[in-house]
Amino acid sequence: MSGRARLTLYAAAATLMAACALLPLVKPATWFLQAAFLLALQSAVGALTRRVPLARPLTVAAQALVTLMLLTLVFAQQQALLGFVPGPEAFRHLGDLLQAGTDDVGRYAIPAPLSDGIRLMLIGGVLVIGLAVDTLAVTFRSAAPAGLPLLALYSVAAGLSGGGWAWLWFLLAAAGYLMLLLAEGRDRLSQWGRVFGGAPRSQGLDASSGTVAPVRTGRRIGVVALGIALVVPLGLPALDGGLLGGAGAGVGSGSGGGTISAVNPLVSLRDSLNVDEDRQVMSYRTNSEDTQDMYLRIVSLDDFDGTAWKPAQRHIQDVPDTFPTPIGLGADVQRSEIQTRISAADWYAQDWLPMPYPVSKVNIGGSWRYEPVGRTLVGDHGQNTRGVRYEVTSLIVRPTAEQLANAPEPSKALKREFTKVPSSLPAVVADTARKVTAGSTNHYEQAVKLQDYFAVNGGFTYNTQVQVGSGSAAIARFLKDKQGFCVHFSFAMASMARTLGIPARVAVGFTPGSPQADGSMSVGLRDAHAWPELYFEGVGWTRFEPTPNRGSVPEYTQTDTPGSNSSTVPKPSTSTSAAPSTAPSAGGNCLAEQKKLEACPSQSAPAAVGSKDDGTPWFQILGYTLAGLLLLVVPLLPMLWRMRLRSVRLGAHGRGEADAPAYTLATWLEVTDTAWDYGIVPDESLTPRKAAARIVRLGLLEAEASEAVHRMAAAVEQVLYAPHPRLTAGLAEDARRVTDALGARASRPARLRALLAPRSAVRVAWAASAYWAALSARLAARRESLLRRPSGQNS
Repeated sequence: MSGRARLTLYAAAATLMAACALLPLVKPATWFLQAAFLLALQSAVGALTRRVPLARPLTVAAQALVTLMLLTLVFAQQQALLGFVPGPEAFRHLGDLLQAGTDDVGRYAIPAPLSDGIRLMLIGGVLVIGLAVDTLAVTFRSAAPAGLPLLALYSVAAGLSGGGWAWLWFLLAAAGYLMLLLAEGRDRLSQWGRVFGGAPRSQGLDASSGTVAPVRTGRRIGVVALGIALVVPLGLPALDGGLLGGAGAGVGSGSGGGTISAVNPLVSLRDSLNVDEDRQVMSYRTNSEDTQDMYLRIVSLDDFDGTAWKPAQRHIQDVPDTFPTPIGLGADVQRSEIQTRISAADWYAQDWLPMPYPVSKVNIGGSWRYEPVGRTLVGDHGQNTRGVRYEVTSLIVRPTAEQLANAPEPSKALKREFTKVPSSLPAVVADTARKVTAGSTNHYEQAVKLQDYFAVNGGFTYNTQVQVGSGSAAIARFLKDKQGFCVHFSFAMASMARTLGIPARVAVGFTPGSPQADGSMSVGLRDAHAWPELYFEGVGWTRFEPTPNRGSVPEYTQTDTPGSNSSTVPKPSTSTSAAPSTAPSAGGNCLAEQKKLEACPSQSAPAAVGSKDDGTPWFQILGYTLAGLLLLVVPLLPMLWRMRLRSVRLGAHGRGEADAPAYTLATWLEVTDTAWDYGIVPDESLTPRKAAARIVRLGLLEAEASEAVHRMAAAVEQVLYAPHPRLTAGLAEDARRVTDALGARASRPARLRALLAPRSAVRVAWAASAYWAALSARLAARRESLLRRPSGQNS
């Protein structure tokens, strides 16, 4: 197989290895086999056109045309001429499929079903990236820039999928790129022949395979680099939130809605509870006679991965006129319907709509979408709650203790999803749950005992100054220290309930607020709250209140139950505003989200739920900075090395007569390396005079630059053959003159290649190979001397 054909194969393989990162996004993965087959055909067309040979632009055009015909054959055969020649109808059909695929991407959670539109997007995307990689690495013989489309393909997939197999997709993508670089290096080195295969380097050539030592060194370097890339992040600051912390705020939705990305409004909940000024977030009026259970729910967090509680990625849809009956709510459970009119403050911008739970109907303007599992509304296309007014019809559900105690087991699917706990959860969490609920005869008794353990008899203290905490041991630390605020209590109770087999999640929102003189209710920042919701078949998702001195204890949990050891039950409170901490605010400064919304009226502006964190620790900033510098600097290392080497070679030091040979040869080497960077491969078999003539001829140099090259060649011959070498003046200026002339005659892509990916940078690999060979020889000699020494002493 020729070197160009081998490089074509490696380019296609690198594209497929990077495309593996797309596999978690869609099920089934049959599209991958189809993409691989079509990519092979596309690469074969490129190999054939290069063998003809065609001009480079014609090669790319031929591949693009064949790619379009292949896509037409697969996706628009009925609308095409002869089944594969695209016409207006075929283009229209492909456009419709792409639009449908875009809608499907927004409609489904990951992994999405393999619809025709999504399949076209996946296969078409892989073919486009494959064409870009093949064009750069094979047609234009520049493998280094081919990493950019590979990086784009991997980054899009990795940014959407995540999960525990992310390291494997990174490893495959990185290995494919390194393999492509090494293949290009091997092909290029194999064409240099004697140029770099003289006597000093003859031992680096493997006669059986033609592999040059730098290629073997490159393999070692690649393996070490991949190992470092996989291991070093383990010691860097984590990028995600902690177990009792939050992920970043934000909502992801496609055209017309889509799936909900990981949103956690708890990021600044502690700051909201500690603000100096309790600003009003919203006000509402309701026809309910009892407002103590009017919790305004924003979103539910039901995905517990051991690092954080967050909303699962779910399907969102158009807001229905009337919401379906809440899941699990039976006909025999007492309920009443109420209407509530809510007005959000002009400065309060939240992606999720605060509403009483469970909602039956919402009357609101703007662009909103409905998430049916959590029965929540989320803004679409930048929609938020800032200044909105809306009317909500909701239910007040009043189950009895007997109904909850006699609740049957939920469905296996629901129980499987909402009782999952990660393996990293410390054993003390489940052990404490079993100990607290010992003697219970049903899940309801267990839930009440857990609530009482935190709110009444467990010795816990409400304290908003406690740090949120991070890591899998955060809940265990909270159980030991026994102080925290609603985030700690709700997360801990929900986690412990799941270990007992009770479906559980965490709700985030506001407690009912405070009554006003005009009959309305005012909800402030300090009413921000989190509470656990446990599922009971026949009743549905049911609120519990484990946080002491906050909110109201549900009436259905105040009935003494068989086996309960609770002696007292806390009385419900009608306002949560009386419980703020009197300590100085930890989050009194204006937060980034409020600055963006222009909601900072004073130097001590409060933080809203959903705003960003109160500051990043210095070590995280340092870690991010170092990672950013690595991403910027590593691709620029060849350029930086070349600039440094040029500065040293043409520097002002060492200009005495004794330094004449070294300085003259250094300036000459700089000229030949510069010519090499512009595509004029050096030929060490030529004399300096003939080498200069070759550079003038191939570089199309004009008279001034030509004279400068010949002056430098004469100076080289003088120091090589004269009995007493002398220094020639103006060598550095002549070298710069030749360099400028070569750059002026080269095309823009050639200049960019010479700057960012200079060919002469291969000398680094040679130096590393020579150093390794010398070190191996010294170690071998040392080992041989140690083995021989005892026999010499005995003789």
